[in-house]
Amino acid sequence: MTSSLRDLKVYTTYPHSCSYLENREATTLFVDPRQEVDQSLYSNLSLLGFRRSGNHLYRPHCSHCQACIPARIPVADFAPNRAQRRTLRDNRDLEVECTPDIRDEAAYDLYRRYIEQRHSDGDMYPPDREQYLSFLNNAWDCTRYYRFYTGGKLTAIAVVDELLDGLSAIYTFFDPAATDRSLGRFAILWQVEHTAELGLDYLYLGYWIKNCRKMAYKSEYRPLELFINGRWTALL
Repeated sequence: MTSSLRDLKVYTTYPHSCSYLENREATTLFVDPRQEVDQSLYSNLSLLGFRRSGNHLYRPHCSHCQACIPARIPVADFAPNRAQRRTLRDNRDLEVECTPDIRDEAAYDLYRRYIEQRHSDGDMYPPDREQYLSFLNNAWDCTRYYRFYTGGKLTAIAVVDELLDGLSAIYTFFDPAATDRSLGRFAILWQVEHTAELGLDYLYLGYWIKNCRKMAYKSEYRPLELFINGRWTALL
């Protein structure tokens, strides 16, 4: 562990309602927001299971629950299954562009429609431009915004952070009307391929939660590694 990690100050929140499991309380560990962060420190913290939201680095820290487990895909060993290969084929017509930000109206309108139609019961509803920019900002100059187009129409955006050893899938939003494309699944598969193209080792997926439907899907991607008891271990 580097000296910067040893000297790091962290804080915990008061217990609050869990966003993923009903009738549970959660506590979150945050890195001191005054801490100067660069790509190296961010990468080292990701190895320890931390995640980014806007300018904040955090990790679940619940005393009576360890359901939220950091997950990553070792891309060199990944092989898509039949359904995943079909998803890749169904989206091979998409054109990809990397842009420096997502402040434009087209990007925000896509986000707004996605939240309103797919996540009206979530923490980000109703959509708000200030919250959108704060959540998906380029905090430490390592964020990439990949736009996917169908016939010139903006169809999806994947917000991805580039770490020293891999990519971190921060958030993906897409046209809620494109139900036949499985764009959420496709975005992960595309990021796996892009991670390999960049010569990096891992795609970090955030937290896997076995008993939460919207988080358990990550076990569809094999092999998958989970950070348990201070070690990255293959999910069997």
